[in-house]
Amino acid sequence: MLLYVLDLIGVAVFAVSGALAAGRKRLDLFGVLVLALVTAIGGGTIRDVLLDRHPLPWLADRNYLLVVTASALGTVWLVRRRRTVPPDAALQVADALGLALFAVAGAQIAERAGMPAGGSILLGTVTGAAGGAVRDVLCAEIPLVLRRGNLYASAAIAGTAAYFGLEAAGVTRGTATLLGMAIVAGVRLAAIWWGLQLPEFRLHATDEHAVPPGEGR
Repeated sequence: MLLYVLDLIGVAVFAVSGALAAGRKRLDLFGVLVLALVTAIGGGTIRDVLLDRHPLPWLADRNYLLVVTASALGTVWLVRRRRTVPPDAALQVADALGLALFAVAGAQIAERAGMPAGGSILLGTVTGAAGGAVRDVLCAEIPLVLRRGNLYASAAIAGTAAYFGLEAAGVTRGTATLLGMAIVAGVRLAAIWWGLQLPEFRLHATDEHAVPPGEGR
């Protein structure tokens, strides 16, 4: 039951993110609902297809679509009523919490399906990051997960790996879940507030026209 509730909360948070992205692109209400839907259930759908889970939860359980619709339309109503866009900091915090919820919950779903820890960590990361990537592609933007300095997928990997490590060390599942989510959110927020990032790969001007190994001129 706890896993189901966490999943719906994550769906709501990411649906709001998708609706706000649609607002920035000045889409109509149908576009709002489409972006909210793909952001909220995109990662989980990819995970479930890879796990061969049928039927897909959001098709079998109407609560998912109801939560997405209510969250998206509620966002539109609130923004229009207040005539202001929520501060970026608030949106980033909400997105970090959604990532934390989805990543750890997705890893647990993969774990229950019989996946080893490594595969579960990967599928948890897909659950948390893939929906936003699809949203950004539809908005003609570089996916957030690939932008320099975001530690988005890295945060999901760190938190889900910590969850499995704590569980293996004998920590109760509930405590390991909360700590894993806290690590995902903490790493993500640290990247936002303090500019933490992975080393970047940059070609220097003299390297841009270098011939790849094995190729002649």
